[in-house]
Amino acid sequence: MPETDLALLVEAARRSGDIAKQYFQQDPDVTHKPNGAGPVTAGDLAVNAMLEGFLQAARPDYGWLSEETEDNAARLDTKRQFIIDPIDGTRAFIDGSKDWAHSLAVSEDGVPVAAAVYLPMRDLMFAASKGGGATLNGGTITVTCAPIQDATILGAKWNFDGRFWAGGVLPPIKRVFRSSLAYRLSLVAQGRFDGMITLRPSWEWDIAAGALIIEEAGGTVTDQHGAPLCFNNSHPLVPGVLAAGSALHADLLARLEPG
Repeated sequence: MPETDLALLVEAARRSGDIAKQYFQQDPDVTHKPNGAGPVTAGDLAVNAMLEGFLQAARPDYGWLSEETEDNAARLDTKRQFIIDPIDGTRAFIDGSKDWAHSLAVSEDGVPVAAAVYLPMRDLMFAASKGGGATLNGGTITVTCAPIQDATILGAKWNFDGRFWAGGVLPPIKRVFRSSLAYRLSLVAQGRFDGMITLRPSWEWDIAAGALIIEEAGGTVTDQHGAPLCFNNSHPLVPGVLAAGSALHADLLARLEPG
């Protein structure tokens, strides 16, 4: 069994990929969660079952928070927790796109301390530990420092509606999109893109791993109001996410309409 939480998450992420690939582009069984919470496939559930068994056997004293497991308030009384999205980007998975990921984090006292985001169809393993830096397939990664006029920001189109920006003035950026929030955060950490934004409440399992990877790559990540992200909340939602290099983050935050 891996000795460190980071090694454990990396091994679990690779095992997740082996399972998910068996369902990918195989017309997986799809159901829809209540209250518009989105689709779930047999692949999501199979990965979740493996992760729950494997990770909790390795760290039985850790709490458990996963998109595909009914929440249990017992996690609130634990010092460390697994925060897991078995497949982040399920719609992309269903559509046959490669832009879905396994997002795995360990949080301690509300702060992620180990993280792995793995895209098995691209064989991209993003990983980080608190104070240990961020890597992609073992090589060190770091955020870019582009000024806003040269920046490319990951985000859904609706985030750039004028009503969200001070005076209705959109920032002078180029916008692109990827399906998985965990992948978007990791791409910023890699330096392929300059920042990412989502102004919708975000589930902890979508962002915990990517948030640590961004921070360890030298970036700044907060909620949409500029407050630090805190995890293992009783209701595991945070009010949006803004991530970039420190100067660009400050510039984007200053241009947002106060919430």
